[in-house]
Amino acid sequence: MNHFWRAKNNKFGGDLIYFQGHSAPGMYARAYLEGRITSKELDSFRQEVNPGGLSSYPHPWLMPKFWQFPTVSMGLGPIMSIYQARFTKYLINRGLLKDEGRKIWCFIGDGETDEPESLGAIGLAAREKLDNLIFVVNCNLQRLDGPVRGNGKIIQELEGIFRGAGWNVIKVIWGSYWDTLLAKDKTGLLIKRMNEAVDGEYQAFKAKGGAFVREKFFGKYPELLNLVSQMTDKDIWRLNRGGHDPHKVYAAYHSAMQNTGTPTVILAKTIKGYGMGKSGESINTTHQQKKLDEKDLLYYRDRFDVPLTDQQVKNIEYYKPPDNSPEIKYLKECRIKLGGNLPERSSFAKSIKTPSEDIFKAMKESTGEKEMSTTMVLVRMLTSLLRDKNVAPRLVPIIPDEARTFGMEGFFQKIGIYAHEGQKYEPVDSEQLSSYREDVKGQVLEEGINEAGAMSSWIAAGTSYTNHDISMIPIYIFYSMFGFQRTGDLAWAAGDNQTRGFLIGATAGRTTLAGEGLQHGDGHSHILSSVIPNCKSYDPTFAYELSTIFREGLRRMHDKQENIFYYITTMNENYTHPKMPKDKSVEKGILKGMYLFKEYNKYKKTKIQLLGSGAILREMIKAAEILQNEYHIDSNLWSVTSYNELRKEAIEVERYNLLNPDKRPKKTYIEECLSSTEGPIVAASDYMRL
Repeated sequence: MNHFWRAKNNKFGGDLIYFQGHSAPGMYARAYLEGRITSKELDSFRQEVNPGGLSSYPHPWLMPKFWQFPTVSMGLGPIMSIYQARFTKYLINRGLLKDEGRKIWCFIGDGETDEPESLGAIGLAAREKLDNLIFVVNCNLQRLDGPVRGNGKIIQELEGIFRGAGWNVIKVIWGSYWDTLLAKDKTGLLIKRMNEAVDGEYQAFKAKGGAFVREKFFGKYPELLNLVSQMTDKDIWRLNRGGHDPHKVYAAYHSAMQNTGTPTVILAKTIKGYGMGKSGESINTTHQQKKLDEKDLLYYRDRFDVPLTDQQVKNIEYYKPPDNSPEIKYLKECRIKLGGNLPERSSFAKSIKTPSEDIFKAMKESTGEKEMSTTMVLVRMLTSLLRDKNVAPRLVPIIPDEARTFGMEGFFQKIGIYAHEGQKYEPVDSEQLSSYREDVKGQVLEEGINEAGAMSSWIAAGTSYTNHDISMIPIYIFYSMFGFQRTGDLAWAAGDNQTRGFLIGATAGRTTLAGEGLQHGDGHSHILSSVIPNCKSYDPTFAYELSTIFREGLRRMHDKQENIFYYITTMNENYTHPKMPKDKSVEKGILKGMYLFKEYNKYKKTKIQLLGSGAILREMIKAAEILQNEYHIDSNLWSVTSYNELRKEAIEVERYNLLNPDKRPKKTYIEECLSSTEGPIVAASDYMRL
């Protein structure tokens, strides 16, 4: 914070920092000293419901002007930071962003590296030569329940993994107080003992005091006991670990900043609960350990020389030096030299003008006898958008090895596949019009069989408006079955990140997906998407519905800059598409979630309301025809483009009416549509009912 992390300002884009989730209190403490956070706000830590509360962990949705990224100890920070670093290079290579030597820092715990997302993409970072990426692994050797590798050495294990993947590895293991002993050890016995001791022992060494270390660590060899014979137990206890030595940490960070050609990882050996004493230092505890008792607070005060009286400690008072003190002046001067405050979130991105209606005009006409799926309609729509000079450069198609399945192979030649080294070979299909073309300025992100990576790329592109002050339009298209089910945690993180973009669940429809079997049948992605508050999800049937929804998404996210994202399922089944009805209420209904598609009024006796969405609407059309022709029953046929949007609006109205009993009750949109109709209501979907 004082020497390396550069802030965004009008002269520099700023470094991007993925803070380790549990370090949030330290960031708040620093911000308090800088005058960015008040004592009242500190009192509201973990009390996020009321305005002014501080979130438990980094959380841009709850603190949109403070935190850059949502992180905690589940491996999402590491994988998102890797693809953030890659996307930064993508923007630079495409000529959309100036290369300023910015860095992406990611702080994680050694226990967190057991999460597949933490290490699963480190090979990509090396292949892509992401020298703008720096990992710092806080190796305190512990999880909550016990050591990360009690019978082994996690630092050595991680060194082998990262070095083998092609990373630059810097280890910060021993602090400066060890230097004299290491210099005196002419036989190498001290280093041998260091290498012999396993992590389970090192945890105990920092939990049980200097006398224990003398006996159990140095006592194994008489020569080592002699080496520390002139040291008191207190001196031995003071022998520090590298991650708590500011000189060693500075040297490591400086070295990482100078490295080129490869990503860097710093493996820093630390102590869990450092400074907490008997209440938490290097011991196994529970997640509920949130407070220190009076004795522990006094111990902490004495250990770090905090100038508070006993009474001030007992009153849990904050310590803040005067603004004109050398300490505060130093903190602020350092941040001024580094360009401003961190963490801080802002956006100066210009909006992207909503494309003309003309681009979508063809999708609103009838296809006649020509049959096509809405997945193919989407591809045609994207092809049309590539002719819009405002939108085309900002489109980021993201594909997990299914471009040919979705009919998108034409994009390979038209806009190219991004590859940081270009294409060093002649592809096997080079004689075809849609051959596989890689290009350093390519626009398509072809992620391979890697949904988590594709999702992380989508998040990086969808938050470019704040991280790089340039709005991009990411469109991640995937088998609908392998979206929310496969990467639901990242979808939620996208919401926390305030990501803007399109998720396309292509080849959807579990009742129509031929030849793939039950495991490819998506009957629940709209249930999963419904729980994310800022996700707008739709299940359209016809081309005009899809084009209306897509254009509205462009308008809201990229012209009006709303912090929402869209999930749209597109079908795999080929069928004809009708012309968009001329009734002005249709467009409103499509966006609200339902509209009257067709009335069957032949017999004018019994009537039923039929509601259908996505793949099932066409089955409801057949049902209406059977009811009329065989049973003389009329019907109103409603196209439901989004059961989720209808439900969300109904919940909002219900809540308003509950909290405002003295006001005239509002009507839900469903009530507006159906309250004047007659007969029973039958609603059908290809998805599970919530």
